[in-house]
Amino acid sequence: MSGMNKKKSPNLEQLRMELKTRRYRRHNPYTRPQTLNPPTKPNSSRSSFTSSTSLPRSFPNRKHHQPPPPPPKPPVARKQRCTNCRTCFSAPPGVVQLPCPICQIASSAVKIQCFHCKALVKGPSDLVQFPCPLCFVILDVGDADRKQEEEVNELVEEVEQEEGDGGVAGETFTDYRPSKLSIGPPHPDPIVETSSLSAVQPPEPTYDPMIKNDLERSKALSCLQIETLVYACQRHLQHIPSGARAGFFLGDGAGVGKGRTVAGIIWENWHHGRRKALWISVGSDLKFDARRDLDDMGASCIAVHALNKLPYVKLDSKSVGVKEGVIFSTYSSLIASSDRGRTRMQQLVQWCGPEFDGLIIFDECHKAKNLVPEKDKNPTKTGQAVLAIQAQLPEARIVYCSATGASEPRNMAYMVRLGLWGAGTCFPDFSDFLGALEKGGVGALELVAMDMKARGMYLCRTLSYKGAEFEIVDASLDDRMTHAYKKATEVWVDLHEELLSAIDLCAQVSTNNINTRKIWALYWASHQRFFRHLCMSAKVPTVVRLVKQALMEDKCVVIGLQSTGEARTEDAVTKYGSELDDFISGPRELLLKFVEDNFPLPKKPEILHDDGVKELQRKRHLASRDVSGKSRVKKVAKCQPPSDAESDEESKIVSGLESSDPDYEFPKYEIKEEMENLLQCSLCGKYAHQSFVPPIGDFVLEKWACDLCKDKSDKYLLPGPNIIELHKSYDTAMQSRHKILERICALDLPKNPLDDIIDQLGGHDKVAEITGRKGMLVRAPSGTGVFYQTRYSKDVTADMVNMNEKKLFMEGTKLVAIISEAGSAGVSLQADRRVKNQKRRVHLTLELPWSADRAIQQFGRTHRSNQVSAPEYRLLFSNLGGERRFASAVAKRLESLGALTQGDRRAGPSLNAYNYDSEYGKRALELLYGGILGKDPLPVVPPGCLSDRPDTIKDFIMQAKAALVSVNIFKDDGLGGDMDCSMDDKYKRNIRRFLNRLLGIAPEIQNRLFELFVNILDLLVHKARIEGNFDTGIVDLKATVIELQGNPKTVYVDQMSGASADLFTFTLDRGVSWELANTMLNEKQKAGFCSDGDGFYKSNREWLGRHHFILAFESSAPSMCKIVRPTTGESTRDMNLAELTLKYSKVSSLKEAQIGWENEYEVSSKQCMHGPNCKKGKLCSVGSRLQQVNVLGGVIFPIWGNVLKAISKKSQQILKRLRVVRVETTSDNSRRIVGLFVPKEAVDTVLQDLQFVIVLDD
Repeated sequence: MSGMNKKKSPNLEQLRMELKTRRYRRHNPYTRPQTLNPPTKPNSSRSSFTSSTSLPRSFPNRKHHQPPPPPPKPPVARKQRCTNCRTCFSAPPGVVQLPCPICQIASSAVKIQCFHCKALVKGPSDLVQFPCPLCFVILDVGDADRKQEEEVNELVEEVEQEEGDGGVAGETFTDYRPSKLSIGPPHPDPIVETSSLSAVQPPEPTYDPMIKNDLERSKALSCLQIETLVYACQRHLQHIPSGARAGFFLGDGAGVGKGRTVAGIIWENWHHGRRKALWISVGSDLKFDARRDLDDMGASCIAVHALNKLPYVKLDSKSVGVKEGVIFSTYSSLIASSDRGRTRMQQLVQWCGPEFDGLIIFDECHKAKNLVPEKDKNPTKTGQAVLAIQAQLPEARIVYCSATGASEPRNMAYMVRLGLWGAGTCFPDFSDFLGALEKGGVGALELVAMDMKARGMYLCRTLSYKGAEFEIVDASLDDRMTHAYKKATEVWVDLHEELLSAIDLCAQVSTNNINTRKIWALYWASHQRFFRHLCMSAKVPTVVRLVKQALMEDKCVVIGLQSTGEARTEDAVTKYGSELDDFISGPRELLLKFVEDNFPLPKKPEILHDDGVKELQRKRHLASRDVSGKSRVKKVAKCQPPSDAESDEESKIVSGLESSDPDYEFPKYEIKEEMENLLQCSLCGKYAHQSFVPPIGDFVLEKWACDLCKDKSDKYLLPGPNIIELHKSYDTAMQSRHKILERICALDLPKNPLDDIIDQLGGHDKVAEITGRKGMLVRAPSGTGVFYQTRYSKDVTADMVNMNEKKLFMEGTKLVAIISEAGSAGVSLQADRRVKNQKRRVHLTLELPWSADRAIQQFGRTHRSNQVSAPEYRLLFSNLGGERRFASAVAKRLESLGALTQGDRRAGPSLNAYNYDSEYGKRALELLYGGILGKDPLPVVPPGCLSDRPDTIKDFIMQAKAALVSVNIFKDDGLGGDMDCSMDDKYKRNIRRFLNRLLGIAPEIQNRLFELFVNILDLLVHKARIEGNFDTGIVDLKATVIELQGNPKTVYVDQMSGASADLFTFTLDRGVSWELANTMLNEKQKAGFCSDGDGFYKSNREWLGRHHFILAFESSAPSMCKIVRPTTGESTRDMNLAELTLKYSKVSSLKEAQIGWENEYEVSSKQCMHGPNCKKGKLCSVGSRLQQVNVLGGVIFPIWGNVLKAISKKSQQILKRLRVVRVETTSDNSRRIVGLFVPKEAVDTVLQDLQFVIVLDD
């Protein structure tokens, strides 16, 4: 039999496979018939079965004799495209589904056109419906038109995708030096500027400082600080269209020397007779820095007054006597008020006077950023106060000073003196300005920065990060911590259930309204804080190890965190006393406090004692005198249980009542029978012996009431549950509360991270603490137990404790410093040349700040001017997926910062990998929820599952549903055994909620859920890149030769500054000649970096009658190759090695490669890759060696709306994504232009709509 099987013809084997497939599809309603061979022609009346297969003579259903079929032709492989990664590969005929060799997702040969995005889609052939891989619209295979579309060549698609990127990200920073001022010494440290800002020149300086001679003699300010002084004072001479005096924005990075610059501006205004100034900053300690900076300027005569030390009276009154000088205030003081209602704001405005034209310095002005908050949030008082004082003093000279003043467009709302919106501008109000920026993306925000610099209102430089090292350290949870984390998630889930039960119980038996909204808000806030502290505690062992390693390498360490756990420590000290056995666990105390303070309990019932009975007796006595009391009141035995003895006072009152009215004789009986013979009243709780109760018919024992209470309840008692039920309900809730508290206490939770780190590193004698907490737990001298003590002492006051700790660290007495946001604002901890401790700093971020504003501020503590060495940054993340939420919040800000701060999104650590709170992240979350709920198929295989094992995917989905139900993201509808779930539509795109709640899931399923989310996000971003819709900010247009064609055309001139908007036209030659390509390969071989796969390749398929040639090099990424084309040069994206070998074959003959390369190089100079019959004609430049690019540069935002309208008339692509590009000519006198890319077909429309064109001479 085995021999016969081997001789079976391929035709019969194919037939059997088809029959098996047909039988399967006949019984499967979710599939449709599909032939194994290519489909027949549409006009064929024969079935796909008979037209595609020749049946043998012995087939049983054959009715007529036919001659034997001719020998079959060998099967021909068919080109297929993967629906996931879009890679082309060969699929053998007869195969319904074949795993893609790149991504291993099953692919197939059905090809239809998407009715929504018009894309030609190849989808699974065995499904009736499947989503379009580009726009995710559900496609119906049965209703689709099965016309044989002309197959698009994958080589053309490759080039189209590469050109859709628009360019590559170039260098982030360039060296900075003032371009139009030459006075002053150079800055002591290398200063850089973002490359986009460096392409813009500020206006000509016209202001001549009065202190210029003093500056040249003292050298107190560097050349770039003098440049800031000149442009700020020059800007203050102007007024914005609203009539108010124009303001200036100083965006220098942390450590450049903004404080010294501000002191110079104050000193300059002092010489002009403006003797009053307001300096508003974040901390009162910075008053000492302000005093130091003024002294360094030689301005010791200018007094600095701390506002928080002054009374709430007129500052220029005789009692206070502040006639001139600098009032130093914090933002907290700015919104403060006295008990009598007098505010600091009124005090400052009165001191300045209505005609005030002096300086107001908003130092660290990002504190006012939430003036226009996100949806469903209220503006902060700080933001409103900053806006109000500017409105009340319209002639004041405003300086906004912050390294992170515009981390998001909405955070600029308080900067009204910049004149970017309002009357007389193209944006009537801030909402219009914000809408334009949000539509324009990251590139538009960088254009705003360039616009402000060109108009003389903005400068932004930063210390060079050369020498600084960034590293993301994985601080994985050990087994003990993983077990503790899992147990903690179980406790939180059980607590959620107990809260639901307690709330229902209270609603049934209590008349008090339970504020459930407040309970759940506190629950989820505590939930997030608990697991955030747990994540931070899990990293303590890694921190201690890194600190000890750095100290052994003769370095010193700065540890950055945001929260100190002081509130939990104070609660524990209040509860347990100042002497404890060990350091407290912050997470445990937080959870205990939540349960103790917020667990809902019914109102504790009170037993109605004799005074209630006496009141009832009194009312009845007064109600009717003609009826005997004995006829109205049954003689009920008063028998109390042993624990309910009457008080002496009650006895006296009862005896008094009894003696005053003989009718109210209330005989007392001592009942000594067993308790079974007693009845307890359900209303008053008193006992009565059965012998004193008239015979009663059928009744419920628990609801029995004495005659007194029956009568009383009818007239005086409110309806409701009886007292026994209240007691039982209260006892049940108390037992639930007690059990959950016991479980919390039994958890093996870590200690407070701050105390634990200090203790493991040798105590406070070895570690400098620069935080905002007032007290701390200290290890007892005996080594057993800890005790609480304040941080200040007789020698060091509370106001100076952080300054003293900083001094000890900078002197080298302590080599480890722990800083928090509250205590380290403005503190300098760099390896300063002027201090004793000049060891290199290692900066560890135990807890990543909530925003990039705070991250930049924290990083700036150890990276500042005049330092011996740049720091090493170590960012610690645990292996928990949910913790990435905190990195996500920061990364979103860092990506948006762009040129507005030194935090360019391409600089420093690769935090872009953690930016999930984006439009792509929201879409990925929608797909994840839809896939788990079963509404749509998951676009990727879940982690840990196999595509050919549906049971693994089903098991994962069940686990994911249970996990998401446990954190209240999903709701279990309780229908069926497969856990039918649902969710509120308003949360389907809420990234923050997802990542916050994810923390409360057990680590294993938490990480799998997070990995699935990231994989979906990566897929969406990959497809956006392919379509050319991914916003990469400013990109560089690269070419072998770039030349400026003709003279730029001016389309707009700003009347205030004279800056203009110009339209530039460039000619790009992107091709790579054969000589250059061969030289690139030879140099790589000589350097020894060449691999076996490097060399020239030829496409396996022809396009327009010829093969295409490329040069491939091994990339730094594993299994990836860099591609160089003769037409467009180096590709913007790497190619997978498997894809390369599928599409191309390596050329062994250099002669063949040279001929093909030179031919393609020559042809591409005359036409695009689509050939001479391209529908777009000369407007198309896909694959063309020569390309014309139009860039609108300069001051664009005043005409932003007009430009967008003009472009959108001719190019629909502008509606998807604006492209901000950077072009640098290759001539000897190179010129760099950054601006808005204008499509070739829209140039004439832009010029026509603006109706203002001046041709500039060189």
